[in-house]
Amino acid sequence: MDMAQYMQIFIEESRENLQDMNSNLLYLEDNPEDTNTLNNIFRVAHTLKGMSATMGFNNVTHLTHEMENILDHIRKDNMKVNVNIIDLLFQCFDKLEGYIGNIENYGHEGGEATELINKLHSVKPGDTARATCNKNHITDQNAENSSKPTVQLNEYVNNVVSVAIKDGLNVNLIKISLDDGCVLKSARAYVVINTLEKFTDIIHSNPSIEEIEDEIFGLSFELVVISEKDNKFIRKELNNISEIESIEIIPLSRENIKISQDIPIIGSMDSNDTKNKGNEDGGITDKKTRTSKTVRVDIDRLDNLMNLVSELIIIKTRLEGIDEDKKRQNANEAIEYLERITTSLHDAVMKVRMVPIERVFNRFPRMVRDLSKELGKNITLIMSGEETEVDRTVVDEIGDPLIHLIRNSIDHGIEKTEKRMESGKEKTGTVKLVAYPDGNNVVIEVEDDGGGIDVERVKKKAVERGIVTHEEVQLMDDKESIQLLFNPGFSTVDAVSDISGRGVGLDVVKTKIESLGGVVEADSCQGKGTKFIIRLPLTLAIIQALLVVVGTEKYAIPLNSIKEITTIKESNIRRVQDSEVVLYRGSTLPILRLSKLLNVPNTKELHKDVDKEVVVVIVKKGEKDAGLIVDSLIGQQEIVIKSLGKYLLNIPLIAGATILGNGLIALIVDINSYFKFIGGEII
Repeated sequence: MDMAQYMQIFIEESRENLQDMNSNLLYLEDNPEDTNTLNNIFRVAHTLKGMSATMGFNNVTHLTHEMENILDHIRKDNMKVNVNIIDLLFQCFDKLEGYIGNIENYGHEGGEATELINKLHSVKPGDTARATCNKNHITDQNAENSSKPTVQLNEYVNNVVSVAIKDGLNVNLIKISLDDGCVLKSARAYVVINTLEKFTDIIHSNPSIEEIEDEIFGLSFELVVISEKDNKFIRKELNNISEIESIEIIPLSRENIKISQDIPIIGSMDSNDTKNKGNEDGGITDKKTRTSKTVRVDIDRLDNLMNLVSELIIIKTRLEGIDEDKKRQNANEAIEYLERITTSLHDAVMKVRMVPIERVFNRFPRMVRDLSKELGKNITLIMSGEETEVDRTVVDEIGDPLIHLIRNSIDHGIEKTEKRMESGKEKTGTVKLVAYPDGNNVVIEVEDDGGGIDVERVKKKAVERGIVTHEEVQLMDDKESIQLLFNPGFSTVDAVSDISGRGVGLDVVKTKIESLGGVVEADSCQGKGTKFIIRLPLTLAIIQALLVVVGTEKYAIPLNSIKEITTIKESNIRRVQDSEVVLYRGSTLPILRLSKLLNVPNTKELHKDVDKEVVVVIVKKGEKDAGLIVDSLIGQQEIVIKSLGKYLLNIPLIAGATILGNGLIALIVDINSYFKFIGGEII
């Protein structure tokens, strides 16, 4: 069998199971007596074991098998959950995550986890007594003071047995005990059942077939079968199956059968009856889990669907340009209908692409736990807004920037416990990770209650590194000074540690966020904490834009970056330190001429009329504003963002391109990059 076709499914499901394991381990650490969480971890380990064994990944199989042994001892109260066991299980989780990563990237697992498996063996308790049968259903013939084995069957099955015995058929109770080293109990039991079904009718199973399939049983199970074959033939067939420790075949007669109303015929019990039965017996009822119907869709197929939507939008724009008076009304109606369809199709596709940001957030509790222990700090991570949905592309890319910000908060921001106590703060520091929608954007905030950013120290380091001059730094306010942290190689830490201090971090964050069309800002209060704010667009494929004319070219400016549009007289524009500014609404507004920055020939710029009014598009980046001078406005339009390709990937000031209704191409300006030219310095 070619397993390559199942590889992607295996990797995706393995990552989902590992995420569940990580969450449950974190919860178990704080709630060591929670049996449901323990059972969930056991189920995940068992699922991973079965999946990896099917795919032939033996290292994952062996490690999860050893994890199961430890977890099973805890479930049976042979040992208690403690810090050492939790740490060891987390090491197993890390190893499993590494295995899956290797499989995804290289097609193989990597080396065996011998040292880790030895650690698991070292905490294994001594031999414990194990019951080999269920006292409520079947009594073993070797039990003390028992001469005949007795089996309990319901009335219906008993009638079937009676008819079979009357017809001269053999009715046997078969007890199967599996080896201690059996890796896949349910699979081995399935082989036994499948073999017996070839020449017998299985009329009863203890435990039930459903429980055997879910591997909710020990190392033994029992079956009642009817067959024309004798015991010698049955034993010969079963002996061909590996990993079986013992086979016991006991002939049944009417004398050694007891009728019980509680025993259902195999496979006949309804799922609702099972739940009710469990409640009546006072057993633990699992909390009903809400599951959503999901379909795994290849991202390439979604991109193809998005391209089709793009073509529809282009056609719609082209239809809008039809100018025939006689058919104008019919064309308008058709365009309105087409617009409704394309808008609905666009919304539908975007919903398919949207995924909860919880997928990213779920990795951080473990990271905060490990860093807290490493740094000797008491830190609590508070997360909210995990249900906020963002584009799949954003989810794939936002993880690393958030890791940098959270590590910065823990290492630089939150003080040592003693210092916090001296400052009158709580002993435990807090890092808040919040996400929420804001119009056409998603906002992610990382906030800590630490000591805040020492602005004076930032200024001093910036001057020492030659990022700004002493005169320039004197003119900066606190907010502008904090933005210096985002410069490449900037760090206020003198000593390099494993966590930070090499000057790589915030500049990487800024670069990554801006490549996604977003912005990142920092806000800090000395002694109270720091907040990093990330704003990202909801979608990276289709956006609203303003089309403008510069010289003979058309450009698109993303609408979410535009604050307002106005006109300003040329005579009001002043030149200060080689930069153009204008006094607008009581504040200084930097002015940038698109024709000059984009190197577009413009005869209007060569013959400036001081009394002439120029069109200015005021754009924003966080709390900063700038005015872009354009020749004229075309209007607002929904555009499809197209990549420029690998050869034109690094062109400055341009974020991409779009195809207009007439088939021509308009370049999309990258607003973030224009703020680098304000004052002649990169900000």
